Amino acid sequence: MTDVAKRAGVSAMTVSRALKADGAVSDKTRLRILKAVDELGYVLDQTAGTLSSKRSGFVAALIPSLNNSNFSDTARGMERALEQSGLQLLLGATDYVQEKEERLAEAMLRRRPEGIIVTGGDHSPKLRRLLQGAGVPVVETWDLPTDPIEHVVGFSNVGAMRALVHRLYQLGYREIGFLGGAGLRDTRGAARRAGYEAAVAELGLPLGRVIAFGEAPISMDHGSIAMTQMMAHWPGVDAVVCVSDLSAFGAMTECQRRGWAVPGQIAIAGFGDFEVARCCHPRLTTVSVDPMGIGMAAGALLWRSIEAMRAGARLAAEQHPIPYQIIERETT
Repeated sequence: MTDVAKRAGVSAMTVSRALKADGAVSDKTRLRILKAVDELGYVLDQTAGTLSSKRSGFVAALIPSLNNSNFSDTARGMERALEQSGLQLLLGATDYVQEKEERLAEAMLRRRPEGIIVTGGDHSPKLRRLLQGAGVPVVETWDLPTDPIEHVVGFSNVGAMRALVHRLYQLGYREIGFLGGAGLRDTRGAARRAGYEAAVAELGLPLGRVIAFGEAPISMDHGSIAMTQMMAHWPGVDAVVCVSDLSAFGAMTECQRRGWAVPGQIAIAGFGDFEVARCCHPRLTTVSVDPMGIGMAAGALLWRSIEAMRAGARLAAEQHPIPYQIIERETT
């Protein structure tokens, strides 16, 4: 700031005032200072201002993965909702690892975000304590937790998968299996398995046709291997539902390699309506959940909550269910 002041021929205090939106400086002086700032590549250190105003100017968001198009679309939706607010989005990817999620949340909260968005509603005790004690608005996404921390924007993974199995039953399928991941890293995947198990029990269908293979994030390779295991264990299975479209695509290509007709011998359905589900051949039946809509709704809700806090109030906790849709295509 001293270097800028010398270059512009003013005091450091005048530079400080010029770089504030409401600073009392003439237009001519401000332009001279901004020219010096540009020439020197100066970036204003807002740390002191953050401490005094309690406004850091950014919000934090945690997503499970950067290479999953649904979660990247969710992040794009957040950015779109926040672009007129002046807030910047700091994004962290947890890789479905609980300990990493805790570390990222703690590191972000040290930087005093004005709000935080997290994925899912099933958190470790430590993460829950961090979020509840942060003193800033919290939005949980991609789920409808029974015990939310504060705000929620999402849908029931159990309900969506249950509805998909019921639809396959209506189409005439009676031996329906499930392909998902192993381990406990993907809580939403576990909820989808629970929805499958609830549906087959309700419909009186054969139980236990479940292959759990691979740690999250579940890939096409996982789906391919799981499909082979499914047919080896239960060759009479006439349909499988998969934890994601990537798993379903891998399962379908394995069927094509082995000469198992889809849907003639076995029907396949995925989850998420990824681009691959719309472009593969045959196209995949799936569940569409509007990931960008989730991000936009979460970002808008967080911004309203931050505005309320800046005005000295606290927005009452809100739940925004996002509708899902079963999209039937050629694989069923």
